[in-house]
Amino acid sequence: MAGLTDFFGSLGPWNWVILGVALFVMETLLPGVYLIWFGLAAMIIGAVTLAFANFVPEAAELFTWQLQLVAFALLSMAAVLFVRRYSSPDLDPSDEPGLNTRALRYVGRTFTVVEPIVDGRGKVQVGDSLWQAEGPDLPAGTRVKVVGVNATVLIVQRTAE
Repeated sequence: MAGLTDFFGSLGPWNWVILGVALFVMETLLPGVYLIWFGLAAMIIGAVTLAFANFVPEAAELFTWQLQLVAFALLSMAAVLFVRRYSSPDLDPSDEPGLNTRALRYVGRTFTVVEPIVDGRGKVQVGDSLWQAEGPDLPAGTRVKVVGVNATVLIVQRTAE
């Protein structure tokens, strides 16, 4: 226990800077965009501790390792909460919301039933591929319009043609 207390007691500005650099390196190796904010907090604590040590030596004694750890924890939490709130990707709507949902591109288009829709399920020809379809029972060869999508299943209705 004394070794751990001595270790934390010896935390100086360069230990915080080293921790910050280590967290930055880990951020580049691991995905997630969270360690960078902890690294930034460690760098700030290191800079404040270094400033106290060099410019206000009498105040440096007041900025104990316990206070440094509390400040690091508070800065880390504040940074993560700030980033989560103000840089959410949900705030930027896409100009193509259906880009990764291929089936949504077919809504409103007309296709031909190639396997009869029986009990609400069948297949339609979309280009050179067959897609599952749901809709009213219809024979093969019927023209249908896609009115919706359920995952990769096209919801169809008979056209007026």
